Amino acid sequence: MPYDDSVPPTRRARPLLVAAALAALCLTAVAGCGGAQDPAGTDTGAAKPGPEAEATASPSTTPAEPRPSGATPTAPLPQGPLTGRTVVIDPGHNPRNREHTEEISRQVDIGTGRKECDTTGTATDAGYAEARFTLDVSHRLRDVLRAQGARVVLTHDDDRPFGPCIDERARTGNEAEADAVVSVHADGSAVGNRGFHVILPAAVKGGGADTSKIVKSSADLGARIAGHFVKATGSAPSNYIGGGTGLDPRGDLGGLNLSTVPKVFVECGNMRDPEDAALLTDPGWRQKAAQGMADGIAAYLKG
Repeated sequence: MPYDDSVPPTRRARPLLVAAALAALCLTAVAGCGGAQDPAGTDTGAAKPGPEAEATASPSTTPAEPRPSGATPTAPLPQGPLTGRTVVIDPGHNPRNREHTEEISRQVDIGTGRKECDTTGTATDAGYAEARFTLDVSHRLRDVLRAQGARVVLTHDDDRPFGPCIDERARTGNEAEADAVVSVHADGSAVGNRGFHVILPAAVKGGGADTSKIVKSSADLGARIAGHFVKATGSAPSNYIGGGTGLDPRGDLGGLNLSTVPKVFVECGNMRDPEDAALLTDPGWRQKAAQGMADGIAAYLKG
């Protein structure tokens, strides 16, 4: 898929030892790993739109995106179960990357080699951009975590003309000394390829990359997010990546290779499949996706 560290549309699934953790969590889900979305499609958990305006887009190509409201970054955090914890959320891509193709094509060091600074990301057939999806879900995730007392840092908030580059995204989490970092994405695979998957850092050491200290903790974070994502959304793990576990370790992604704190990428679904696209463009489902990720992060942080 076309994001900051590109993913091939199809690939050989790789089994993972942490699949057992996902399976255990799935057994507790009301709908199960293959459960369906709430048929009513209600947005019972979504907050009212915040004061910040969305960029104008054609109503025929971009679905309504009520942005969840939340405390301003300077407001005092409530006391809660995540008080004292720092979570970095990395919204994949940038809505204006397409206007800065030269800048985002610049090669940056990912420790074991060099890759593009960033890419434009994918989109649904109707034109709903991954970068818009990732910002919306990231805002929802931020608000759920802040309500539990967590300090939340975003790598960007639609506040810059392009990027940030993948090395800067990793550096943001490292410098924040984050307890967990989650990069929010959606895939761009073939029609018929459905479901979510969580990308984990593989064991990588070379150049400026060394994931040896975060492989185990990131796998735990990813397994907990995957299990809670199933419960919150009713979506099944990917049928084309991860061997049914929804978990996929990789050693070619700069955002993971350069991280020194636990970090995962969450591919919430496949934007190029019409059934998945219907979920990804639904504000109610996006709220459930944010809740699932937040529940997984909280379970990991509470140990």
